[in-house]
Amino acid sequence: MCLTRKSRLTDIRKQVLKTVWSSHTPIGAYDILSRLNARGGKAAPMAVYRALDFLMENGLVHRIASLNAFVGCAHPGEHHAGQFLICRDCGNVAELDNADVKRALAKAVTARGFTIDSEVIEISGRCPHCREHTP
Repeated sequence: MCLTRKSRLTDIRKQVLKTVWSSHTPIGAYDILSRLNARGGKAAPMAVYRALDFLMENGLVHRIASLNAFVGCAHPGEHHAGQFLICRDCGNVAELDNADVKRALAKAVTARGFTIDSEVIEISGRCPHCREHTP
């Protein structure tokens, strides 16, 4: 994707992307930094934040605002709105791209005369696995 867009995927950006994708739950910037430096790196916090900004701008990761953490994008390269299901028990996040949700939101927003700049929907609850294994 970066080659197609002529965006430079530097070593630090690649390391941050791999670290985000290696986590099965959302991961915070300082946890990313800690993992990078545990491997002998000397990354600085600003380098990680700049890499995350680049990865978000290029649709490779999403920021989960309610958790102040990041997840890999399930639909990289596709223009889509973020719809996330966040399990409050295990911390896993599932990304949705539901056209019905987008249409309903667009209709409601238009009725209010509002213009959307960015759209992220975060829904917290319990995933099927946790519901099945925890009363």
